Amino acid sequence: MLNYEEELKKFKPSLEVEEIEEAVYQEDLSDVTDLLKQVMGQKK
Repeated sequence: MLNYEEELKKFKPSLEVEEIEEAVYQEDLSDVTDLLKQVMGQKK
C-alpha cells in the first residue's frame, strides 16, 4: 500500500514546469480585458 506522506516528500516538480512558468511571466500576454478593450476601440 502506498504511503502518501512518504511519496509527497519525494516529489520534485519537473524542470519543464518551472521553465514554462518563467517564460509566461516574461511574455506580455493579452488577457480577456485587453482583448475587449481592443474590440471596443475598433467599434468607435
